[in-house]
Amino acid sequence: MSDNSRMTYKGAGVDIEAGNQFVDLIKPMVKATNRPEVLNDIGGFGGLFALSPEKYKNPVLVSSTDGVGTKLKLAFQLDRHDTVGIDLVAMCVNDIIVQGAEPLFFLDYLGTGQLSPENAAEIVKGIAAGCLEAGCALIGGETAEMPGFYSAGEYDLAGFTVGVVDRNCIIDGSSIQVGDKLIGIASNGLHSNGYSLARKIVEERIDGGLDVRLPDYDESLGEVLLKPTRIYVKTILNLLRDFEIRGMAHITGGGLLENLPRVLPHHCRAVVQKEAWPKPAIFELLREKGNLEEHEMFRTFNYGIGMVLVVHDDSLDDILTRLHGLNEEAYLIGEIALCEEDGPLLDLV
Repeated sequence: MSDNSRMTYKGAGVDIEAGNQFVDLIKPMVKATNRPEVLNDIGGFGGLFALSPEKYKNPVLVSSTDGVGTKLKLAFQLDRHDTVGIDLVAMCVNDIIVQGAEPLFFLDYLGTGQLSPENAAEIVKGIAAGCLEAGCALIGGETAEMPGFYSAGEYDLAGFTVGVVDRNCIIDGSSIQVGDKLIGIASNGLHSNGYSLARKIVEERIDGGLDVRLPDYDESLGEVLLKPTRIYVKTILNLLRDFEIRGMAHITGGGLLENLPRVLPHHCRAVVQKEAWPKPAIFELLREKGNLEEHEMFRTFNYGIGMVLVVHDDSLDDILTRLHGLNEEAYLIGEIALCEEDGPLLDLV
């Protein structure tokens, strides 16, 4: 016997009214990130951004896209959603600042099974906070409600940023020379990488799981692991006003072993002094409980260094002084040496 009752989109799991409520909740957050170049408010089909022709002689646009990864699982478990948006922004803007590009604007994508306007607003609150910290405008985004596609209470995030740099100011590592020094700027934890391994260690090897209190932090393990990725944009832009930086590497998936060689010219290798900086206690906890080899630590995690700068020896002390004045924990962690034929691009010593 057929059922002829009327069907609705809401009955199928998509609540348009909830979507409208969500937009109303985030409007003031989005507006707070506006730069003078933004020409329209949230709600249009596209974000309008007017690039100032007076500010740049030969502008080059630089773009990046990324997500947060399985760190989102912790947000679901802890029911805390106001920091993963910072991670989302950080993973994108840190990638373009290493090429000398100032982030201009950001867009986000949120996919979920059933939209909770309150939780979604908390996510955008973090995205807006990250944009403010990076100095870029949140000019648009997309929220997709897809019933049956995600488990209850779960969602995924993707972010997209565009920045600009004058062509003659692009930092691509080509000017790096043997004898240059490596400065490491501290991370505040795992940032947004290595969480599949970290979560496995927590679930299988740590009694009490995310609720364990860590004496070195006076916080729970869950709170420490959920700390948002640091955003280095304003620090780097400050340095670029006065110093030459020959190369930069954002230390994300693959750690120092994979990311630092990406910026080196073919004749150079990095020699990293692995004891040159203190390792945050969270890494030592994971290493011990997971019985992880040193190579695994340096390849899976940032291991306490979120950004590496390659600088000329003559400017090393002045740059370190500036970084410390900006309240950054920064360390001389190594130098550039000649790369032997078929030799490694990075040595840990």
